[in-house]
Amino acid sequence: MQSHDAPQRVTLRRIARQAMIERGLEPDLPPAAVIELSRIAASPHPPDGSLRDFRTLPWCSIDNDDSLDLDQLTVATSQRGSTVKILVAVADVDALVPKASAIDAHARANTTSVYTAAEVFPMLPERLSTDLTSLAEQQDRPAVVVEMLLGRDGALDRSQLSRGIVCNRAKLAYDGVAAWLDGKAAPPAPLAAVAGLADNLKQQDEVAQTLRGLRHEHGALDLQTVEARPVFDAAGLRDLAVDEKNRAKVLIEDFMIAANGVTARFLATKGVPALRRVVRTPKRWDRIAAIAEELGTHLPVQPDSRALSAFLAQRRAADPLRFPDLSLAVIKLLGAGEYVVELPGQAPPGHFGLAVRDYTHATAPNRRFPDLVTQRLIKGALGGTPSPYTADELLALARHCTDQEDAANKVERRVAKSAAAMLLAGRIGERFDGIVTGAAEKGTWVRIFTPPVEGRVVGGAGGLDVGHRVRVALVRTDVERGFIDFEALPAGR
Repeated sequence: MQSHDAPQRVTLRRIARQAMIERGLEPDLPPAAVIELSRIAASPHPPDGSLRDFRTLPWCSIDNDDSLDLDQLTVATSQRGSTVKILVAVADVDALVPKASAIDAHARANTTSVYTAAEVFPMLPERLSTDLTSLAEQQDRPAVVVEMLLGRDGALDRSQLSRGIVCNRAKLAYDGVAAWLDGKAAPPAPLAAVAGLADNLKQQDEVAQTLRGLRHEHGALDLQTVEARPVFDAAGLRDLAVDEKNRAKVLIEDFMIAANGVTARFLATKGVPALRRVVRTPKRWDRIAAIAEELGTHLPVQPDSRALSAFLAQRRAADPLRFPDLSLAVIKLLGAGEYVVELPGQAPPGHFGLAVRDYTHATAPNRRFPDLVTQRLIKGALGGTPSPYTADELLALARHCTDQEDAANKVERRVAKSAAAMLLAGRIGERFDGIVTGAAEKGTWVRIFTPPVEGRVVGGAGGLDVGHRVRVALVRTDVERGFIDFEALPAGR
């Protein structure tokens, strides 16, 4: 804890740590893992004879401005004719975090990094995730490399996975790259310093847009939500800033979806049990259809991702200012993602939101344990060795990772609500416009638009359902418990 931290940040940090413990998560590295970490001298010395050398390629990372836990690099290479090869390098975390090690046990306990308003609780020790297992700039690092040969229309021609050595030539940030791609700013300095990287990134951007268009033709949902991030200054909590999707974030998202699909199919061809990331057919499709009907669109009786995708595209064009509110309602009604095990010969449930059948999590092993598990499965399959996990182990891990991801999300929301309660503490009695984000026996929830804060409707909730617009009055805040209570105003519905 820093002595100069504002009291509000100190309070939020305490709340975050307590929320971690209450949800069965470990806020601190256990003693055995601390000892193990002290014995790790350096990143594995590259290269050895079994690794391919990819270091001559102009790799780059694109992440948040302050991110140091770099999981993936991307690069494009032109091929003969109209094809292009996209390569995604994923940090070989397993090289320093073997299965059943003390550090692995801690990662397995939490299963994910937890990002709260006051403190980040990394899945792996920062000495690893932000240094030795990170694809840090100008550092030779071992990686699992996914190669995808794509046609002009974005269709996958063939793919390959291998182990190799890579070197990140430029650490870039989403906002700077997006502004440059949109023609609103000069290229960021690290980008301009690498010969040929600007043209390579433009080629990557073009391919990513093609991939995205192809997925939308198949019914992928283009959703846009409001993610609010607390902003502190020397005096304390100042505001909630909205993190918006941009062109660079979309580029990385599209390549990671493609790489995760290739990985899932690779493991399926090897006939080994593997983790899949799925979003099942929505159980509350009837409510999604009702929302569409209220907006003048008729959706099929049975869930149809293509029809929903077309409806969302139409609403984005017709009402871009309110599209995030519609997106939030649809996300709530789609239901949460989960991890399942694909056994040889089984047909996976697929991912309804992405409109893909084959999907796993494999591209963020510094931050998510399922990705580290999948990486070990890949390395075993590439090396022709027995699978490092039995089917029963994977089944238990799938349930555990789903549960812990839910717990981590609840911790993040809990701290975000405490931060929001701090921000609204002096505004009791004020009125706000909002949208209903949850409606069940346990309560009704609303998110107001400005500031983008969610709270419970403690009065006048009768008849409200997800997606309804409503005007509310703020009646109470409780920072310690993260409570924000509103009363719905009948005239504002």
